[in-house]
Amino acid sequence: MIGLVVSDMAASLAFYRRLGLDVPAGADAQPHVEATLPGGLRIAWDTEDVVRSFDPSWTPPTGGVRRELAFLCESPAEVDALYAELTEAGHPGHLKPWDAFWGQRYAVVLDPDGCGVSLFAPSDAAR
Repeated sequence: MIGLVVSDMAASLAFYRRLGLDVPAGADAQPHVEATLPGGLRIAWDTEDVVRSFDPSWTPPTGGVRRELAFLCESPAEVDALYAELTEAGHPGHLKPWDAFWGQRYAVVLDPDGCGVSLFAPSDAAR
């Protein structure tokens, strides 16, 4: 399971739903939420309060990115479209879509907690 600690559950779930994750309906007000990804891997979200309930000394990380998730898109055009959808919805873009030298269309947008989420697809030339 991949576990994410979030400051605003509803905002975080809305963001990840836009990325296509099948998050349970009505989960926005829950302190702990799980979803199963293709292949059986699970992803879970816990509020900061949940983490502090069993680890009172926990504080949010500072000083740089500590995790980054990456989502494979169907095409370079989908990378561009998803980046535009997310940034137009108010999520900060970190790296605008570009054709990376390693053969992918690649972009990074920040989730509601400021963590980078990569969007990528094989570039047209690499296909």
